[in-house]
Amino acid sequence: MQDGKYVILCVDDDADMLEALQLVLESNGYHMVGARSAEEGLKTYCQVRPDLVIVDLMMEEVDAGTRLVRDLKAEGNTRPVYMLSSVGDNLNLMTDYSELGLSGVFQKPIDHHNLLAVLKAKLK
Repeated sequence: MQDGKYVILCVDDDADMLEALQLVLESNGYHMVGARSAEEGLKTYCQVRPDLVIVDLMMEEVDAGTRLVRDLKAEGNTRPVYMLSSVGDNLNLMTDYSELGLSGVFQKPIDHHNLLAVLKAKLK
């Protein structure tokens, strides 16, 4: 927490997506920190220690998101981590969340109501 607000780390190489997430999160009482690559995301995670992490699946490399999730786990992360994907609902059917250490997957375009409901449920 920072200044009484939960801190959400969002990692996505799409500046528009980060801006949209920041608008939604900060207008609903969360503090968002953003990163534009897996490497920057890991550095930011180590500095900030956010309450929840949202990671884009495909960034600078196809597996950058999954690699970052594994790196977060190696850093001892126990906070919820969600994957952000435009791959489609098939990812939900094909991915074993627990194997990757994920709490779930958000589909792009992200449903803001669903996002806020998940945050409210996970961050108590």
